[in-house]
Amino acid sequence: MGENEIWGGCQANVVQAREIHQLTVHAAAESLIPRYLRNPTYWPFAGEWDALLAGAHRARPGVEGSRLPPYVPRDVDVALRERIRQGGLIILVGHSTAGKTRTAFEAVRAVFPSHRVLAPPIGSSLRHAPEAVERSESATVVWLDDLESYLVPEGLQPDVLAEFVALGTSVVATMRLKAYDTFTDEHGGSIGSQVLRGAEVLDLHRRWSDAELSRAQECGDSRILEAFAHHRLFGIAEYLAAGPALLQRWRRAISAYGHARGAALVSAAVDLARTGLGGPWPPALLAELHEHYLAEAGGPVLRPESLDEAFAWASSIRYGVTSLLLPGRDAAGDEWWAPFDYLVDQTDSEIPSWTWEASLGHATDETDLRGIGMNAFDTAPHIAERALRRLAGKGHRASAFNLGLLLYRQGGATEARKWWTVAADAGLGRAALRLALLAARCGELTESRKWCAHAATYGPADVSDRAARLRDALDGEI
Repeated sequence: MGENEIWGGCQANVVQAREIHQLTVHAAAESLIPRYLRNPTYWPFAGEWDALLAGAHRARPGVEGSRLPPYVPRDVDVALRERIRQGGLIILVGHSTAGKTRTAFEAVRAVFPSHRVLAPPIGSSLRHAPEAVERSESATVVWLDDLESYLVPEGLQPDVLAEFVALGTSVVATMRLKAYDTFTDEHGGSIGSQVLRGAEVLDLHRRWSDAELSRAQECGDSRILEAFAHHRLFGIAEYLAAGPALLQRWRRAISAYGHARGAALVSAAVDLARTGLGGPWPPALLAELHEHYLAEAGGPVLRPESLDEAFAWASSIRYGVTSLLLPGRDAAGDEWWAPFDYLVDQTDSEIPSWTWEASLGHATDETDLRGIGMNAFDTAPHIAERALRRLAGKGHRASAFNLGLLLYRQGGATEARKWWTVAADAGLGRAALRLALLAARCGELTESRKWCAHAATYGPADVSDRAARLRDALDGEI
């Protein structure tokens, strides 16, 4: 058919007839198939697949630059892999950031490393997916991370699932516990609930078992070991996953419009924790302290939200796991606040002087003073000195010893000797050894021998050994 000149311009293909009683237009079959299904050779092999592309949460980079920590085997691995091997729809259900995606990903790679992975984009039609799997020259496994996103019209319908099952194709899915409960409890007659009834469902618990924790502790990766240290409050996987995302959200918000005050509240809480002051703390303390951080970030220029809005933003649950500020209670039952531990662990900026002062001013017990004295020792020695003096004045021998070290470093040998004497008289061998060394440098040999004897008596073993060697050296000078 040639080019046709009709009203409206030149047209390529034109059907001309005196009368048209019925017209059926057949679109090209290729145009009906979603792009992601047209060429199965583009689908990745499971053994070469990237966990981040599969949907796993990113963790902070490792020392060698790795974007994900090594996989720690989970208790569900054996059952999950056997179910995947058998085929059909397998769903791993658990809380957000419980490690569902990474666990299922590792299972698929272990069971079917040479299979291609069909991972449909969220919101795409699955109507032609079984046909594409059947056309593929390679065995295929279907991957549906966050299954609830596919339980929609044109998504994973019962007939589509039946076709996958007939082909012997494994459909591996993950699903948040809340979403699973919603479909099974509230929508019992829905298409989604019908699909779930035909699935093999396994649970992945948020809190790790003793066996899983033991494997985590033995893995050697610094990120997992850090998460292990906080496992009593948070799950290992959720700490790894939510931590970096929350850190990024906080750091971006401090200089952005909308949540600058909320970010300043978090900054105040993070730095208070870094000073050694035990939390949680009253809202009034954070409200007072955060003004310094807000002013430093830009103040009114940032159009900060109200204080109530700031606390609401900072305490909102993120990623279904935790919040930037965590709630606590004082003895009277009032709500107090502390920062998410991950933020504290990943912050190394200089702590402002106003925060040190606030921390010391609100230290109410000896534990707080010891923590502040230790954390301020190198970076804020004037704060450390004040904290240590309060403890040393109450007869705490370790604090008296540390105060002596701090004063000696600052050139105050005379006062250092005074506090080491307090500690040595209280039976601290390290203090007696310091006095022996100081006396020896000053040529006070008799005094040095006296303190060597005390150090040898008090110990511990390494102090006693050093004191004996010093005494032998002094005796050699006679």
